[in-house]
Amino acid sequence: MLHNVRTLSINVERHFDDVATFLAEPLNFPIWATGLSEGLAPGTQGSGAAPDEWIANAAPSSSDGTVFIRFSPPNTFGIADHWVRLPDESIIYVPLRVVRNGAGTTVSLTLFQQPNMDDAQFEADAEWVHRDLVKLKTVLEAE
Repeated sequence: MLHNVRTLSINVERHFDDVATFLAEPLNFPIWATGLSEGLAPGTQGSGAAPDEWIANAAPSSSDGTVFIRFSPPNTFGIADHWVRLPDESIIYVPLRVVRNGAGTTVSLTLFQQPNMDDAQFEADAEWVHRDLVKLKTVLEAE
């Protein structure tokens, strides 16, 4: 079954290498991704995290509680995908791309409508992602 999908993008007045390097570091995500604003830490033995997963306390407004996140390894291609494992063991794939755009960069995040999500929730998620991308732009352009 195919999911409804929306790709949200924002242009950033920073060089590709700077943006890709920033997004390759998981500890930078709570700075701009409000769903992770309550913290993010590498998984530890006994935490329920797989060896390559990070533990996050999702923002209170998300009602997800503790989630586990696996990040793409740092790379030169601008791929900053991540996979979020929810408490019910379902996994949400979040493709995140950094693309050269002249002297700057375009950052794009693809959002999939989850099976248990109605259209209003999907729209609210898209608005949330847009706000996060605006915050990412603000953070990166302020450096």
